[in-house]
Amino acid sequence: MVDMTLKERFVRSVKGEEVDKVPVCSVTQTGTVDLMELSGTSWPKANYDPELMATLAIAGHEIAGLEAVRYPFCTTVIAETLGCTIAEGSFDTQPYQLDFPCKKKEDIKNISVPEDLLERGNIRSLLGSGSSCAKRISEGDAAGGRISMMLEATEIIRQRIGDDVPLIAGMIGPAATAFYLAGANNYLRWCITDPDELMELMRIGESVCVEYANALYDRGADAVIIIDSEAGPDIFPPPMFESMILPVYKSLTAKLKGLKLLHMCGDATAILEPIAESGFQGVSIEEKVDVAYASQLIGDRVCLIGNVSPSETLLHKSREVIRREAKQCIDDGIGILAPGCGIAPRTPLEHLKAFVAARDEYYQEKGLL
Repeated sequence: MVDMTLKERFVRSVKGEEVDKVPVCSVTQTGTVDLMELSGTSWPKANYDPELMATLAIAGHEIAGLEAVRYPFCTTVIAETLGCTIAEGSFDTQPYQLDFPCKKKEDIKNISVPEDLLERGNIRSLLGSGSSCAKRISEGDAAGGRISMMLEATEIIRQRIGDDVPLIAGMIGPAATAFYLAGANNYLRWCITDPDELMELMRIGESVCVEYANALYDRGADAVIIIDSEAGPDIFPPPMFESMILPVYKSLTAKLKGLKLLHMCGDATAILEPIAESGFQGVSIEEKVDVAYASQLIGDRVCLIGNVSPSETLLHKSREVIRREAKQCIDDGIGILAPGCGIAPRTPLEHLKAFVAARDEYYQEKGLL
């Protein structure tokens, strides 16, 4: 085959078209302490400053050799925009949730998509005066700006990397949005006792994802990956996936105007079939999913992405083991070689380089390069 740019190879892989070799990248978080030190950037500032975010995201490509640039490094942008209280994290911990607006079902009626979502992303008519989290109204400006910052980061990255490197943006999905807004206990309870109320929050999440994702495409992102593990079997009852989650996914993907990917933490085996019918072109799976089985089941309908363990293999094991597991993924039918979830911040740079190198070694050993 003729030489492909990294972007051409990635796009063709997502679409299920023939490539000379599978791409090797990360569709999940890429910020590590080693990359921060070498790029002169660090968390938490790189989560909130578009220039610093761009520099650290690009470092994963330019320094570690990953064949795509993926940003941001956390899953809290939408959650904070919609009223969750978020701690900024530290240099080796991501931002995390402290509080949520829907303490009771009655609070759901006070949740809405900000009218100026893309301009500022602050809270507008988000919480009624009677809500237990009404104080978040006065903190709207603190939440504001994260989406507009992401849009600015998109333009900066695209300008700096040119058009030959794929640019992947991440965001939480409808189920994860509902989980953040309702809190874990309410989410788990309401999916059984009050599914209609929970669905209201998921539809809000869908609306935000559509507007936000399409704005990212407009500014240069090639793909958006929806992080929605709260819809997976480890949290959400699999029998309810097709009745509640699948219709939302189909509605969401029909409105997205770029490459659309899904990431599902945990063992998603039980819902692989409906995922293949959801409209997502690629699905990122953890190491708990058997790649060979998944490839046989849905590999002809959706691009499988993964699934070397970031917390066990990439963080702790030797470079020899990393290479062996990466090559096995390709042998088993993975469409894009990637970590099975977000890269741990303390992952050594040499481990990431071994992971990337394993791809070409595989094809050389097979006499295909």
